[in-house]
This record gives sequence, C-alpha cells and structure tokens, in this order.
Amino acid sequence: MKIIILGAGQVGASVAENLASESNDITVVDIDAKRLQELQDRLDLRTVNGYASHPTILSQAGADDADMIIAVTNSDEINMIACQIAYTIFHTPTKIARVRAVEYLSQTQLFAQDALPVDVLISPEQLITDYILRLIENPGALQVLDFAGGKVRLVALKAFYGGPLVGNELKTLREHMPGIETRVAAIFRRGKAIIPEGNTVIEVDDEVFFVAAKKHIRSVMGELRRQDKPIKRVMIAGGGNIGRRLALTLEHDYQVKLIDHNPERAESISREVDKAIILLGDAADGDLLLEENIEHTDVFCAVTNDDEANILSSMLAKRLGARKVMALINRTAYVDLVQSGIIDIAISPQQVTIGSLLTHIRRGDVAVVHSLRRGAAEAIEAIAHGDKNSSKVVERRIEEIKLPAGTSIGAIVRGSEVIIAHHDTMIEAGDHVILFLVDKKRIPEVEKLFQVGVTFL
Repeated sequence: MKIIILGAGQVGASVAENLASESNDITVVDIDAKRLQELQDRLDLRTVNGYASHPTILSQAGADDADMIIAVTNSDEINMIACQIAYTIFHTPTKIARVRAVEYLSQTQLFAQDALPVDVLISPEQLITDYILRLIENPGALQVLDFAGGKVRLVALKAFYGGPLVGNELKTLREHMPGIETRVAAIFRRGKAIIPEGNTVIEVDDEVFFVAAKKHIRSVMGELRRQDKPIKRVMIAGGGNIGRRLALTLEHDYQVKLIDHNPERAESISREVDKAIILLGDAADGDLLLEENIEHTDVFCAVTNDDEANILSSMLAKRLGARKVMALINRTAYVDLVQSGIIDIAISPQQVTIGSLLTHIRRGDVAVVHSLRRGAAEAIEAIAHGDKNSSKVVERRIEEIKLPAGTSIGAIVRGSEVIIAHHDTMIEAGDHVILFLVDKKRIPEVEKLFQVGVTFL
C-alpha cells in the first residue's frame, strides 16, 4: 500500500515505524529536515521536506497514485486542508486526519465529502481519555481494550501473590468460575511471551492477557489477583485537553480534583465543571498534595504535556500515599523504564493512537486494531466473509485453521452473542473474530487468512 504521512512528530514517526516494517511504500512529509533525516537513517522510507498542505509538496510525495494520506501534523487546520487538497486535486481514496480541537469535532457536518472530505477523524485526546476511563473502571488492570462495540474486552493484568489461580494450571479456571467463559490469550513472563496451554501454571508477576464478555471481566480479574477496592477519589495533574476531558467525564461518578499551574486555564476549567474541584498550583508540590489528602487518593493521573513533570509528580504522589499512579509519557524510551518501578501505569499516546490508524490500513475486513506491549504485539478484530470455498476460516473449526505461530483466537462475536473460542468452535460468515498476536510481524499472514478468494461472489 502506498501511504503518505504528513508530519514527522511523535505520532507520525510512530505510524511510519509501524507501517514501514510491514512492506508498505511510505513517504513522510515535514518542514523539519533534521527530523526527516533521523527517520530515513533508521527506516526504509522516502521523505519530502516542505509544507504538508502545499499541492506541489504533496505531488512530490507521490499523491497522484497514493492509496492513503495520514495527516498528523501539529496543526488541525493543515491536516484538514491537506485532506481537502488530496481529495480535490489528487483524488486520494482514503484520507485520515488528526483533529484535536473540540470546536471542530463537535461540528460533524464539517467532515462530509462535499465539505471537508476527511474519511477518518483521529482525536488522540479523546482516545487517551477513553483509555484512562477504562483503567479507572477496572481497578488492577494494566490495559483494557474494547472489541465488537464493547461487547468483548481484552484485559492485561499482573498476577499477584494470593490470587486464587496463581500457582494453578489454567485448565482449573473453569472449575473456579462455573458458568463464566473466558480465555487466556497470552502470558508474558519476565518480558517473554508464553503461549498458554491447559497445563500452563500462572506465576506471581506474570502479565496475563485474557478475553471475556464485558460483564464477566471483574469476576475473571478476581481469579488472578486480589480484588482492588473500587476507585472513589481521582486526582488529575494537568488541565490541558486530556486533563479537562477527564475531569468532565469523571466528575459525576468520582470525587475529582484537578491541579494546573496556569491561572487562566484553571479558571476556564472551573467554569466548565459541575462537581470537580479545580486547584491552582504545581502537581509536583509535596505540600499541596498533602494538603489535598493525597494519601487518601485512589488514582493520581499525570497528563501534562511534559514527560518529566508527569514522571516526577507521579513518583511523588506514590511516595506520599496515592494508591495507584498513572503517567502520560510521550518518549517511548521512558515508558518501559518507569512502569517497572514506582509508577503503576505508563500511558503511551502513540500506542493508544496507532491502533485507530492501523484499523484503516490492515488488509482484509479489520474492524479494530489495538497495539500491545509497546507495539510488539497486536490484538485484532477481523470479520469473516465468504464461504468454505472462498475463505480460509469460514465453516471451519478453529483447530482446522492454520494460524501463524504465536497467534490465538480468543473470542467470536456473532450478532449479540459472545462465544469464547475453543478448539472445536466453528467460524461462520459475518463473525467478528478477536485474535491475539504475540509477534506483529505475523500480521500479513493473518490478513491473508481473512481475505476472500476469487471464487467468492
């Protein structure tokens, strides 16, 4: 696939890295020549130095025959204009734009084909807000990902000493929870993937990925670790786009406090919220945190634009007694460094955002993509089409399907029914199949499985 990425910032570079490793023809456009050179030095792609919305620059990038344009510059306006030009002049089939401003996003009529022809809108701030909300709703989870419109969830958590299943074989899970269907999709032990079998024994500190119907998630989590107390009090550091959205989203179900150092921004947010308490100050000020009862806070969430500020304020909050701390971290190198220590969850905006983009790039009918383990693994929701003659999966039992090594099918959604996958489960046309891939390099093989052959009419 020939793809042009506009913007070589953190999101653009992350997208380029993911796509370049999958044999796509990638061209990256940016005004920063140094940034482009750094990308070209480590990735197999072309670069064009110039303004992303200029027709001549888009032409140099190969827009005449591009399959897709992904506009992820730091400017909403440039992203939208670039999509308009790609549509009007170059007739680019698929146009994806990152748009941050709520003022644009709330005007859905703007993005029709006869207005601003953007096929897919990506709002990183909203994606991250939703991601954090799911973590707060499921105390103890490291990652919570939705499939099939929320009917199925994939949850990652760390197995703790004292969990009922820890030290036992996976096949005993059904005995512990009669009537509740779940499947362990993968286990990571000391950073290495283990493909789960019935006799696999869960060990303390294993990172376990399991899939279940949304209504059963809490029950399954209770088997792998001690149940965390429900979350009541949330403290947010940073009143930018994400912090503001979080406060507005959480304030009616939780006791919310938001800290921001900017007087104008703090005052503006205070006028928008109903119940949340808005504080003017520095989130890394220990005296302020103690004054606001940080030791009774269930979740401290640092979402400023400064990685170092997020890391330091989260570490301080944890030391002062916050039960769980989360930090938004843009630099990929920092994420693994801090999550293994004091900080409970390091949130990577690139990894949260990349899944939404990959959904529209995968071949075959792929409804959802989630990037896992810093991009090394993926979870996919693919839709089965065709019949036994034209498809490699339809009208076949799971044990008959030649899945790539390290790939497992966790669940199938058929209409409103959630079916947890077993070896003899039959896949039917129209099924939404949730797959877990330990090695994302196997993606092309999975895509081929779900592509319909020429005999399909």
